[in-house]
Amino acid sequence: MRRRPPRASRALVALSLAVAGGATVVLHDHLERLTAAALRPGPGTPVVVATAALPRGATLGPKDLSTRELPARFRPPGALTAPEQAAGRILAAALASGEVVTWTRLAPVGGPVASMVPAGLRAVPVTAPLPPGTVAEGDRVDVLATYAGGRTYTETVIQAAEVLRVSPPAEQGGGTTVLLLVDPEGAERLAYARAFGDLALSVVPPPAVEGAE
Repeated sequence: MRRRPPRASRALVALSLAVAGGATVVLHDHLERLTAAALRPGPGTPVVVATAALPRGATLGPKDLSTRELPARFRPPGALTAPEQAAGRILAAALASGEVVTWTRLAPVGGPVASMVPAGLRAVPVTAPLPPGTVAEGDRVDVLATYAGGRTYTETVIQAAEVLRVSPPAEQGGGTTVLLLVDPEGAERLAYARAFGDLALSVVPPPAVEGAE
């Protein structure tokens, strides 16, 4: 005949199950409170944002900036807290509307051109026949020089120079002037080519996007 467990054993099993169930409920409640605390955004801090899309090289004015509250945990490193911090500064990179302004987006203090020139480079103007709208800031171009003389020849003076700025022709039929970022040696080559040759620009295609067909 099968023996039944003692009554005390059955009571202990029931007590153990009750304790385990209670612990599960307490643990579940604790985890829910931790999750809710993690999802709470926390206290807000002021940050400066762009009121509209702003291009690289734009000089920031009061109408370009505003402030809004952002949870401290979502605040980008180096975010500005007051529009006055950026007033009159030049953008080193474009900003989207509503994007937080950080110190890394501001060019070093200087003139409208000097502040945009990276360390080690020079901004050199080059004027060449170019239809309006052919190139834009950020494009890259080659500079070709044609030298006349006993035997006319053409050589590439600069390759893949970044276009910093584009100025429209001063008069009908005049060439377009572009500011190119080059190293000091490239600036010397451009000065020589401009003095003794006729310059032309060749537009460089953008780099291929990895994975694109």
